[in-house]
Amino acid sequence: MSEEHKGPALTSDSKQDLGISESKGKAYAHTFSKKRIIKNLIIVSFAFMFLFTAFQALGALQSSLNKEEGLGVYGLAIIYGALIVSCLFLPTPLIALLGCKWTIVVSMCCYVLYIVANFYAIWGTIAPSSVILGFGAAPLWSAKCTYLTETAIHYGKLTGESKDAAVNKFFGIFFAFFQTSSVWGNLISSLVFSQKRDNETEIPEELLAKCGAAYCTGDETIGNLTNVGLEKPPYERILMLVGIYAACGVIAIAIVIFLLDKLALESKTSEGSRKFSFDLFIATFKHMRRPEQILLIPLTMYSGFEQGFLSGDFTKSYVSCTVGIWNVGYVMICYGVVDAICSFTFGRLVKYLGRIPFFVFGALLHFGLQLTFLLWKPTPDHFVVYFVLAGLWGMGDAIWQTQINALYGVVFQDNTEPAFSNYRLWESLAFVLAYVFSFQLCVNIKIYILIGVLGLGMMGYLAVEIIQRRQGHNSGTITKD
Repeated sequence: MSEEHKGPALTSDSKQDLGISESKGKAYAHTFSKKRIIKNLIIVSFAFMFLFTAFQALGALQSSLNKEEGLGVYGLAIIYGALIVSCLFLPTPLIALLGCKWTIVVSMCCYVLYIVANFYAIWGTIAPSSVILGFGAAPLWSAKCTYLTETAIHYGKLTGESKDAAVNKFFGIFFAFFQTSSVWGNLISSLVFSQKRDNETEIPEELLAKCGAAYCTGDETIGNLTNVGLEKPPYERILMLVGIYAACGVIAIAIVIFLLDKLALESKTSEGSRKFSFDLFIATFKHMRRPEQILLIPLTMYSGFEQGFLSGDFTKSYVSCTVGIWNVGYVMICYGVVDAICSFTFGRLVKYLGRIPFFVFGALLHFGLQLTFLLWKPTPDHFVVYFVLAGLWGMGDAIWQTQINALYGVVFQDNTEPAFSNYRLWESLAFVLAYVFSFQLCVNIKIYILIGVLGLGMMGYLAVEIIQRRQGHNSGTITKD
């Protein structure tokens, strides 16, 4: 194995965290076998799949279900605003105090609280539960990233795989499970909402002309005409849907509690690291001074913008506006299926092709889709087109989710915690902006912003690759096996 393919040296703490028994200073024997490591990877993936079956599908419906005064999208903005604060202060002390496993459990409870708040969606329930969810989200993702990255590195040592390949494989497998949550969550919503009611009429041409890139807040009505596709479903169906989603969240928590192995370091953490401190806050902002981090900020934000556009704008302005809210779930299933398949496939193919071709392909794909969204005039007659566009968007999202995560793990392998804190901070800021302006800007303006941020992001990413090559690193691991 060449020097550049070796994983980073493990400290005594990280060795204990992975369950490594040291013998004469060498970390060879490991209490986690390959089979046990894979088992834990699958458990984490299944738990997140159940939790986000509920949260992602409910989030995709917020702009349509809770559109009064922008309650739904502003609630989502609050979530990611709280997440920004959370990722700077909470992950380190919470993970040090509870360990990765119990941090995941507590954080998942925050998600379930938000889901339950949708039984009675008003500012008094959505706003505080959104804050709590935001505070729980950063520790959840930090604990997951730490768990997967560290176990992937050791798995690579056991199997002889390079660090890059092992990390890419683990994130690919995780996101393959994770992205199917979009399928199950949206299938549930589509079945619960069924089809449009018999007393509903076709959407008038005058209102259809206001859909797509031309959509602005308030275009649901023109004079006495109302867009029935954007009307709220019956209350009893909403209660049924939220109840099912809450059950999914409880199942996710149970899976982690009873099936996930606890990492050894969790019972041996120093008292100092358990206290609330500004250490990660300071480390995060110090990390921002690194040239690679500065260059990756636009692409990291694009990851948040493109997800926010899909859940906050595409579902409402294109799908609900023309073919009704009852079809949102079916269209998003196509997105989820393609996203899941591509997450798994791309995570493995990068081992042979390197990461640059995937980033370039993802950028070209999303540029093409953004131009399509600008020029296309959606109508109910284009029913199949909604599925095609959603699937292609999911293909691009699979690249951003798997490869940006893995890129941070590889480029900042010597400083992963502040690096992933930056990742969540900038992605969350993008979510906040996307949801706040979802209620303020017309769709065409948002698409122009997406194009600009993606272009800037790709320039920054390519600059990072140049820096990595000058430092003697490969653009992903290319092997011949």
